[in-house]
Amino acid sequence: MKLRTIIVDDEALARERLRRFLTGEPHVELIAECPDGPTALETIGRTGADLLLLDIQMPGMDGFELLRALDPERLPDVVFVTAFDAHAIRAFEARALDYLLKPTSRERLREALRRAVERMTAKNGGAAAERLLGLLADRDPAPARLRRVAVRNSEKVRFVATNDIDWIEAAGNYAILHTGKETHILRETMSSLESQMAGDAFLRLSRSAIVNLKRVKEIQSAVAGDHIAILADGQRIPMTRTLKEVEERMRTV
Repeated sequence: MKLRTIIVDDEALARERLRRFLTGEPHVELIAECPDGPTALETIGRTGADLLLLDIQMPGMDGFELLRALDPERLPDVVFVTAFDAHAIRAFEARALDYLLKPTSRERLREALRRAVERMTAKNGGAAAERLLGLLADRDPAPARLRRVAVRNSEKVRFVATNDIDWIEAAGNYAILHTGKETHILRETMSSLESQMAGDAFLRLSRSAIVNLKRVKEIQSAVAGDHIAILADGQRIPMTRTLKEVEERMRTV
């Protein structure tokens, strides 16, 4: 009996990498690849699955929202696939089948598949679903805070500490991380980054800017009662949040 497996990831290169690693695995049958949560929800409902290789951060519907939308009686085993090394990973490791940190290796994937095969052989799917639902129920309502962000290009993956980020600029479905004189392009939405950094030193000052409040030197008045945050390097960030709200947050960082 083979693990009927579905890959769910919005990045085509990530799906291709997992597909290539799964080729030739004797206990795996790849039955579908899905580029987003809604497509995965429909596919899983139609075809069923034993195992999901599931990305966490996806636009529209993230991995947690997908799992909550599935029938708990037919919940597959899940291996989380994430580019984020955050505190939640400890919970994934304890309660879910496994997690893979992008870019994963073939050996690391095989280790996760061995766990899935052992669980299927032991016919312990019901307990697996119970554990995974426990993860969703116990998950802190406040998202895990990022401490490092994985920035990928064609040659390497660089891990940028959030403490080094001055501010983040929106660019469609991408974000530009400004760290001193360097910039890094990240395939992530501002809303996702905002939720990941909630409660930390970062605050979204407008639709297009998230700012590390530790870098704010002063706030100046602008026209029509608006304000501009001035960073330590002189960067000027227009604000749509109220001055009172920003001042209150500034006192806590």
